[in-house]
Amino acid sequence: MDNPPSFADADSPLRSLITQRGNIKSPYLNFDPDYVAKPEYILPEGASKQRGRFELAFGQIGASVMVGAAVGGTSGVYNGLKQTTLAGQTGKLRRTQLLNHIMKHGSSNANTLGVLAVMYSSFGVLFSYARGTDDELNTLAAGTATGFLYKSSSGLRRCGMGGAVGLGIASLYCLVTSGDRLRNMVSAYSPA
Repeated sequence: MDNPPSFADADSPLRSLITQRGNIKSPYLNFDPDYVAKPEYILPEGASKQRGRFELAFGQIGASVMVGAAVGGTSGVYNGLKQTTLAGQTGKLRRTQLLNHIMKHGSSNANTLGVLAVMYSSFGVLFSYARGTDDELNTLAAGTATGFLYKSSSGLRRCGMGGAVGLGIASLYCLVTSGDRLRNMVSAYSPA
């Protein structure tokens, strides 16, 4: 019985489809992908080459919900194990109680972080369109406004604390993501 030719065979006609570096040439396009250094996209006229804040919002919201579910689920496992151990539950009853704790904590945290992400993204897009630019000031204002709005039903003092927490988290985010740019701005104004 003859073995069918494979890419490894030197005399195989399929061998010509692989270049020296291992990239596959498309026989249908008669094109070698080694000639293109990076992916090229066709953009509408006048469009920016980066995704805007609105396009990035969907990924941020989804990631926030998933992180909230993971953190809440982990918290639910811990609390569920603690509660069922203290209650002396075993077997199916313990498993059911454990799953209830995981689902309750996971969904609660996922909803909370999802709402915060929607509010932050909405404020960010709104400020970006209002100012006509997307910079760190929009991020700081969106974080502060999110904290204010999220805690607005808890009274004026807690509303202020929520805004301060939002400003602090947004400031840390700006320092981490734009540290080099901020250092250049500060060094440009320093007398030394």
